[in-house]
Amino acid sequence: MGAVTPQQGSIVFAGGGSGGHLSPGLAIAERLITVAPEIGSVFLCSDRKVDAMMLREAGANFVPMPARSPSLRPMALLRFMRAWFAAGAAAERALREHGARHVVSLGGFVSAPVVRRARKMGIPVTLLNLDATPGRANRSVARWASNVWSAVRAKGLPGWNGAVTGFPVRRSAIAPGDAACCRVELGLDPARHTLLVTGASQGATSLNRFVPHFAEQRASLLAGWQMLHLAGSMPEQEIAGLANRYARAGVQAKVIPFLHRMGLAWGAADVALTRAGANSVAEAALNRVPCLFVPYPYHRDLHQRENARELVEAGAAAIALDAIEPDANMQVMGRLLESLLADGPARDRMVAALEAKPRVDAAEQIARRLAELARRR
Repeated sequence: MGAVTPQQGSIVFAGGGSGGHLSPGLAIAERLITVAPEIGSVFLCSDRKVDAMMLREAGANFVPMPARSPSLRPMALLRFMRAWFAAGAAAERALREHGARHVVSLGGFVSAPVVRRARKMGIPVTLLNLDATPGRANRSVARWASNVWSAVRAKGLPGWNGAVTGFPVRRSAIAPGDAACCRVELGLDPARHTLLVTGASQGATSLNRFVPHFAEQRASLLAGWQMLHLAGSMPEQEIAGLANRYARAGVQAKVIPFLHRMGLAWGAADVALTRAGANSVAEAALNRVPCLFVPYPYHRDLHQRENARELVEAGAAAIALDAIEPDANMQVMGRLLESLLADGPARDRMVAALEAKPRVDAAEQIARRLAELARRR
């Protein structure tokens, strides 16, 4: 996205640890290049591999922060405190080096120490909340931020005035052509119905276990279908093992760890089985893909359900809780997936409900607002 000099100044995006935190920021940074070419951008992200992979692929400027998640366990708490001060010092250096005019907090454990240091330096901060149920970091940052925005309707977000910006989606997550074109580019059969399986940027172990099991149990149902299974980061032999299970079941499938151009996957899909992270929900809605959303099961409050609620209530999607074990998941998730695959008119009704929702380039609108705030400094 181009180098930034202190004379130009920059908008700094703070957040990371998952694609769900980074993708919306990348979407805004893409639009900034067009709407405010004089203002650069840089990401202060986590030091996890997924952050470096995504940001390098996007050509973004980034500086990893040595931040850690908070914990009440004594040794983990000590590591968190040490990392907090180290991340604050690293953030100050990066904010000065890149001539920060404005900081945008995208959430996650990286954002809090960066925001605290920015405020001490007198740099304005905007929190862009991305989840219907704000996490602990966002609730804290909201109390320190100059502006509190939310991409979605949220509950319990301090300082938020109730206005919704819409969810910023990257251009690479928007289908570049029709289904046949997207399938050909992915090496799929252009004429076959396609089921997309994705656990978002880090994959989903329970879905990786369930879907091959479903294919083995319902192979006849899948006779006219093909799979595009984004399995997440795992050893090559495990990817090959998933592909072999589909092949033994007689189900046509392409299994890959990750896809940077998610628009191809959404464009190829007739149906998607996916987690209900806010980013996945927004991308599915924008691409008009009927989904069976399966919220991440290890959050105590299952808060990903709230991200999908609006689409489910509009008849544009279905939702199932993840029972984790494949046999248990066949009882509810399996039945709903079977119904979606078998019932073309039901899929058509979902598509119609999705098409009834207006398409707005939220990323561009947010970029324009941020550019105006940055120019005031």
